[in-house]
Amino acid sequence: MTEHRPAAGLLTNRIRPYAWGSTTAVPALLGTPPTGQPQAELWLGAHPQAPSRLHRGTDSEDLTDVIARDPGRELGAATAGRFGARLPFLLKVLAAEHALSVQVHPTAAQAEAGYAAEEAAGIPLDAPHRLYRDRHHKPEMLCALDDFDALCGFRHPAATAGLLAPLHVPALRPWLDVLRTGDPATALRTVLTEALGPGRARATGAATELTTALARAAERPGPHTRAYAAYAAAARDYPGDPGLVAALLLNHVHLRPGQAIHLDARVPHAYLHGTGVEIMANSDNVLRCGLTPKHVDTDALAAVVDFRPTEPDVLSPRSDTRGETHYPAPAAEFALSRLDLAGTADLRDHGPQILLCTGGTARLGQPDGPALALHRGSSAYLPAATAVRLDGHATLYRARVPA
Repeated sequence: MTEHRPAAGLLTNRIRPYAWGSTTAVPALLGTPPTGQPQAELWLGAHPQAPSRLHRGTDSEDLTDVIARDPGRELGAATAGRFGARLPFLLKVLAAEHALSVQVHPTAAQAEAGYAAEEAAGIPLDAPHRLYRDRHHKPEMLCALDDFDALCGFRHPAATAGLLAPLHVPALRPWLDVLRTGDPATALRTVLTEALGPGRARATGAATELTTALARAAERPGPHTRAYAAYAAAARDYPGDPGLVAALLLNHVHLRPGQAIHLDARVPHAYLHGTGVEIMANSDNVLRCGLTPKHVDTDALAAVVDFRPTEPDVLSPRSDTRGETHYPAPAAEFALSRLDLAGTADLRDHGPQILLCTGGTARLGQPDGPALALHRGSSAYLPAATAVRLDGHATLYRARVPA
């Protein structure tokens, strides 16, 4: 007797209404009318806070429950053996109208230790000052759907001094001297921790002056015009926030549609504006550095952040012969690719997959279940070892667990 295998199914996904979100981008993708309220993130996956709903025939169930009931068959033996009864990745559509907080994610060891310490201290998981809400790290990658501005990693401090000096903000002068001299990592640590700690009042005053100075600088042609404009928008989003000083220490990155950026543990970053497909390890551990009304723990932050200057990790995608573009990232939990379907394509993978259609239409045929129709904004979950054939003309983002 042939063993019955779980079938692929369509997903209904939840929207997160964070205040920084666009009111139009996610509705445009889904083909739904805007509500007038921000719709910041569309979550596709099995995160406990907002799991997708899986539809198989007439049945509908949270994907978290489906996987927990039979992780071996849903995830595959290798994925379940390595990550347990949990989908190791979370796929999102992120639509930023305003800047997100400057933030950093811990390593796996830091997450494990931080979670254990907060559990031992009896800090509730939903406490506003809780930093570690699970035991996992959170590497992530974002692929731009339209022009996208972000901050990623520390710029060399001497270059940051050169960027900030023409703004002529008196409150910054002592920090400019620090950035121009001494060891780069030490200089960056000094400025960031002072701006968020003992020098917070000075940083707040500087942020107020910077709002005007950055806007003026963005109107002048020059090599930093685009960066000044991005920082000016963040300053307007968070008036008087001392975290603006932290943001100015970071590299500005402008992604064109189809470009992607990888963000590893300990690297401070912020998304500023645009829409993209984001994939990450299935975790919720975030330490914030500013541009936020939420809790900032400077000491914990200093223990996690890598203060070495670095170049942004903008990825060079690779395309194969069937029209699939792969975005390589050094993560065990996820792999992301874009399939530009023009005809047929056969998909099969050892682990679970999620497909998101961002344009066109496709038919998903499978031997162990009904055919599924994919159109712009729709998505499907494929359990481990599921063989499907795609027919049509469509653009699909494919999330999976790397071999």
